[in-house]
Formats: sequence, structure tokens, C-alpha cells
Amino acid sequence: MKRDLYSSELNLYGEENETTLISANNLAASLRDLHHFEEAKSLLRKTIPVAQNILGEDHALTLMMKQKCAQSLYRDDGATLDDLREAVTTLVEIGRIARRVLGGAHPGTEGIEGDVERSRAALRARETPSGVATRTRAARARPTEEE
Repeated sequence: MKRDLYSSELNLYGEENETTLISANNLAASLRDLHHFEEAKSLLRKTIPVAQNILGEDHALTLMMKQKCAQSLYRDDGATLDDLREAVTTLVEIGRIARRVLGGAHPGTEGIEGDVERSRAALRARETPSGVATRTRAARARPTEEE
């Protein structure tokens, strides 16, 4: 149903409309909750630049969209170390903006700060006990100096 609503609003109002962006955000939340992480990320990566352009970097909807994108990265069991690092970086960045714009006690700010901790925990869980990240597929494919 949210997919149909987003599609209808996209056709009716166009992509550069706050109502359409709200529908995109709601659809992305549903996709994330259903563990359709790739689809959620794809939608958000397409609509976040529009939100930034239309609403601004500091707008609450822009922040929420970025938060959902980061959540879709760190909640995915198939996330790479780069995905997890991107999630942490994004959440820290939007956390600073939310604290400045919304205030520290705002539920949105508190939610982002909780996501920062959860994303850092997900990143730590994928690292070795020594704190050195496990080698990614790309790193394993590259020969070392000893080879």
C-alpha cells in the first residue's frame, strides 16, 4: 500500500515535493522493517539528494531519510565493513546536526544517538578481537608484500 501511495504521489506531485518525499521516507521505513535493505537503500539514495536540494541539509525529513539509510546499512546481516563504517559516519554526522537543530532532548536526536551506538556495536562485532578489521574480499584479492 505504501508503495502504491508513493507511486501515486510521485506521479501527481513529482519527485521534488515534500509530500512525495514523506511517502518515500515511509516506504523506505517499511522496506527496512521487512528486511528489504537493498530496496530501501536504493530508494533513499535516489531521494535523499532531492530532499537535500528541496528542504535543506538540516531539515528533519532529510535527517530521518539519512537515518533510515544508515539503519538499512548496519541492520543488514550481509553488510560489508565499508557499509558499517558508512552507517557510523552518517549517523555521527546527522547526530551533530540533529543536536544543533532539534536539541539534545528531542526524540529524533535521541533515536539517532541510539543508532550511533548500535551501528558502532555492529561494526565492533565484525572486527577481530584485536580491534583490527577483518580483511574484506577486495583486500583478500590483493597480494600482500610477502606474496
